Amino acid sequence: MKAFFYILTISGITAYSVTGCQSNSARDRSSSVPKKGDPAYVLPESEKEKEAILNAPRTKQQQAELADFFSHKLLRTGFNGAVLVAKKGVVIFEQYHGVEDFRSKMLINENSSFQLASVSKTFTAMGILRLMERGQINLEDTLQKFYPDFPYMGITVKMLLNHRSGLPNYLYFCDSLWRDHETFMTNEELIRLMIQHKPPMQHQPDTHFQYCNTNYMLLGALIEKISGEKYADFMKHTFFEPLGMTNTFVFDPTGTPRPHQTVSHKFNGKAEPDTYFDGVIGDKGIYSTAQDMLKWDQALYSGILKPETLQAAYTPYSNEKPGIRNYGLGWRLMIYPDSTKIVYHNGWWHGNNTVFYRFVQDTSTLIILGNKYDRAIYQAIQPIRAILGHGDGEDEYEE
Repeated sequence: MKAFFYILTISGITAYSVTGCQSNSARDRSSSVPKKGDPAYVLPESEKEKEAILNAPRTKQQQAELADFFSHKLLRTGFNGAVLVAKKGVVIFEQYHGVEDFRSKMLINENSSFQLASVSKTFTAMGILRLMERGQINLEDTLQKFYPDFPYMGITVKMLLNHRSGLPNYLYFCDSLWRDHETFMTNEELIRLMIQHKPPMQHQPDTHFQYCNTNYMLLGALIEKISGEKYADFMKHTFFEPLGMTNTFVFDPTGTPRPHQTVSHKFNGKAEPDTYFDGVIGDKGIYSTAQDMLKWDQALYSGILKPETLQAAYTPYSNEKPGIRNYGLGWRLMIYPDSTKIVYHNGWWHGNNTVFYRFVQDTSTLIILGNKYDRAIYQAIQPIRAILGHGDGEDEYEE
């Protein structure tokens, strides 16, 4: 496949980006970079700095290498989705390929919203931390403060955030307890099941890390209980609307699909049906676009939460085993011996594979969103990291 250059306008600056000829054509990309006055605007602070980033020989080399990798590697895996790479909030590579729905053949574009899967946990965690900043919740509160009959003792809000609760994963114990598989389960119904049946713990609280979707289901329920709003409304009022994330929303399995809401597909292109688990939110369930996710990334540099709150979120809490990998409060972490830190989260739900990498040392961002199951999306992280100058890293995996 041959590649070509097209002219792109970002905040009034003419820049050059690279795209493959088989990918969907791009429209105006100016909305992908927060502008001055936006809550998400952080870096760079001047048009001159943006121009310097886009015209730098290193950037142009990276654009060419990203285009080559996209066209000759990722597309050949059957990739169906969106890729965006930014440096200091400036998009240096952005590409869309495939269809939102294999039945309608509607092409994926910058307005296409994808199920974020576990990347949704970043919003849930930051929502809890916002409530903490307001003094409405303490991370050392136990679950009995909010659910007096909850049968698992000694579990704090913090242990939910950093996956040290020891709770069983609802995706594994519900099939035998939830009889009506045609009805979407809610968080409160799931909590009642746990209170009634008390499925066994995986391990004692705060003894070690174990990734568990039940933790974030509970956090989603806590957001509703404490704020008095539905999770979807809280996220809309707290993050999506203030940040101009106009194509981001919480999935309602009983509602009418939104415009450009992508359909989940199996690897062979057949639609992946919803299940009764799709009514559960907090651990998954947020839909967003690549451009909106860049706004989310930039907002986390701009004071949407206090610096000390973000520092706590990016702190590793599970140190029983050596290695660079760890987990903070809603974020996976890679912390290298030289103190270089990568803050990220991957996701997988049904046929949706998602990648959200934040190289906080130089404010670079990698976003990959796919709606047709493709493990190569995770395998693309290492070569893209190498192009961006962040090493080869370790093997990636699904959530």
